[in-house]
This record gives sequence, structure tokens and C-alpha cells, in this order.
Amino acid sequence: MPAALHALPPVRDTGPTVIAPGLRIVDAPAAAVLRVARREGPVFRDVAATRTGLSAPTVNRHVAALIEAGLLRERTDLAPAGAVGRPRLPFELRREPHLTAGVHIGFRTTTITAHDLHGRVLGGIRTRTGGGDAGEVLRAIGSRVHRFLARWPGRTPLWAGVALGGRVDDLGRVDHPLLGWRAAPVGELIGEQLGLPVSVAPHVESMAAAELSFGPADDPHGSTLYCYAREMIGVALTIGGAVHNPSTGPGGLGHLPSGPTELLDPRGTGRLSDAVSDTALVAAAGAHGLEVRSTAALAELAAGGDPLATSLLRERARVLGRALGHIADVVNPDRIVLGGQAFTEHRAALRDVAGAVAEHSAVPRDLRLTAAGDGIQQQAAAAVSLDVLYADPLGALRHHARATSGRGSGRRRSAAAHR
Repeated sequence: MPAALHALPPVRDTGPTVIAPGLRIVDAPAAAVLRVARREGPVFRDVAATRTGLSAPTVNRHVAALIEAGLLRERTDLAPAGAVGRPRLPFELRREPHLTAGVHIGFRTTTITAHDLHGRVLGGIRTRTGGGDAGEVLRAIGSRVHRFLARWPGRTPLWAGVALGGRVDDLGRVDHPLLGWRAAPVGELIGEQLGLPVSVAPHVESMAAAELSFGPADDPHGSTLYCYAREMIGVALTIGGAVHNPSTGPGGLGHLPSGPTELLDPRGTGRLSDAVSDTALVAAAGAHGLEVRSTAALAELAAGGDPLATSLLRERARVLGRALGHIADVVNPDRIVLGGQAFTEHRAALRDVAGAVAEHSAVPRDLRLTAAGDGIQQQAAAAVSLDVLYADPLGALRHHARATSGRGSGRRRSAAAHR
């Protein structure tokens, strides 16, 4: 993926529109104005100029263009009382009539959500990802998304964003070893089903992007190590408001040594994934006589006071914290953000994560849980679906206009292929 997204590629006349997301905070004037409206709106133009560092004429010009495009609106009801001359009106990001579609494709479960332009979830569903041919799986997911979006007949879908594991190229093709996909045309097939522009990104990097877009407004020049742990364990690094996207694809942690364990990794492989992944944790519970089918069930037992369930979850937290402490010493981030159900399902164990990070890191670390909580998969998909719009609002609308002008023919072609 490109390291930056300052200008979108020219609009094409044929084929689905697949745009690689930049996964970064863009400071171009239109993007900066949209961002201050989203984070601080309703906001007056002079305040927006101060916040963005842009001149008043530049802010006025871009506010006018974004209002005309239907992305911003003026709040006439908030005009200062008793003002003389032309009223001073604040502006804000519109919540209607637009939405975006977010798709998080997990190993077992696919989550489909609709989002307003603030990234808020309007609604969502879950479905089995399914196995077999990538084309069949993706067409089925795309068809489900299309039916789901029909629940909002008064809104205009602008974009679709897909977040999933594996390596993603600039054309939205994915190598996903766990699903057995090789160069699967995720962007193309989802785009054909929906008749919308599509962006595709690796899910851990997407979660880090969600933290940039929707999380606390940290120092934009700082750095964050984002760690996700559930069935897969991965990290992403953001520096200066941009997610690092190495050309070799996302880096996994599962192959790293877990270090010593007591209850976890009963087969003794010594691999991190065999100690802390969801599947491994359930298997460890079974090896010690605790029959559960999911980590959620294990967390429920721990919440009820079961000592073995509690010990398993606390050891998982310590092993993850130990690995994070070592990794943090290598990349030396300003902060560490934790995401994924391994951290959120049993929050009492977060103290063990923090303790292990502190014990195995040379310096104190700013450690926090993602603001998205259990909804991190949905927020990751939202970040991808809104990335291009946030980076180049007017360019994104041009791509949307091109894609939707051929929506009918695109749907007919995809339906014929599905039959």
C-alpha cells in the first residue's frame, strides 16, 4: 500500500473502483476542514482556521465546496444573537443522508456494519465466513452486504471498506493463509456486488487506523504500537499520524517464542500462537479438564469465580504482556494500545498485561485499551470505508459518482457470475 494518499488516481471508465487506502491523517485543506468539523463541529470558520493552520480564505473556500457537495452543513440555529451584518454561522459534518459499508472478514465470522460519516455504527450483522472457493465466499458476502444496506433506503452508500487478515496489495487482492486464499480479488468481487468504490486493508493495520481516526486526539507526531490479539496475534505501528504498511505485508507474532508457560501450550511447542490464540486457549482449558467451546465461555466462568478459568486467562495476559514488553523495547513507541477480545473479554486480566509489560520492558510505557472496546472489528472496517473520503472528500465523491453510474450493469454481471 502507498505510504501516503494526497491525490486519488484518475477516475476509470470500466471495472470496479478499488482504491488502496492510505491509512493516515492527511493535512490537505479539504481533509483538514472535514476533520475539524468531524471532531469539533459545530465549529466557526475562524476557529477552524486556528485549529488547521489554514488561512481564513482557504477555510471559507473549502467549507463552501464541502457544503455544496453535501458533506457539511451550516447551523443557522446557532448564529450568535444580536450580531450585526452577515451572520457568523458554525458548520459541522452531516450525519445524513450518507453512509458507508464496513466488512470485517474473520477466520470464522464476518461482521457487516453500516456507518455514518462520523464512523458511528448505524447497525450491524454477523455471518459465517464459510470455507471453500474464495470467489464463492466473497460473492456471498457481497450479496449479504447489498441486502443489508437496503435497510437504509433513505441513505446513500458512498463507499465500502473491507478489513481482513493476510497480505493485501494495491488492487485489493489478498493472500490469506488461514482461509487458503491466494491473490483473492476481494476488492473487485465486493465492488461488483455493491456497485460502490471499495478499499481493502489488513485488519491489524486497519485497527491502528481506527485508533488514529476515532480514538483520542494524541500528538500527531507521536508513535503508537497497536497490538491485536484474538485468534491471530499481530501488531501495527503508527508514526506521525500514518500507519506503517511494509511492502512485505503485515507482520505476525504467532511464530515468536512464548517463553515459559504453566497451563498454556500443553503440547509444548513454545510458539506464541500455540499459547495465547483463542483456539489454543480453549484447547488448554480442555487439557486441564475444563470443557468450554469458546474464550467467551471461559471468561464467563472466570467472572463467576472459577479458579482454573481465571488462572488460564491471567497466564494468557502475562504471556502477551511479556511479548509486548520485548517488542516495545525494539520499536520504542510513545504508547501501546491494546485491541481484540484477548484483552477485552476479561478485563480483570489487564493488570497482568500491564505488569508483564512493565517487568519485561526497560522503560515505563503508556499502556491503554482501545477506545473501541469489543467493537474493534467494526471500527477497523469503518476506518477503511471512510479512509479515502477523509483524505480527499471531493475526489472520493467523484469515484462514487463513476461507480454508481454503472451500478445496474455491475450487479447484473455479478449475479450472472454467481449463478
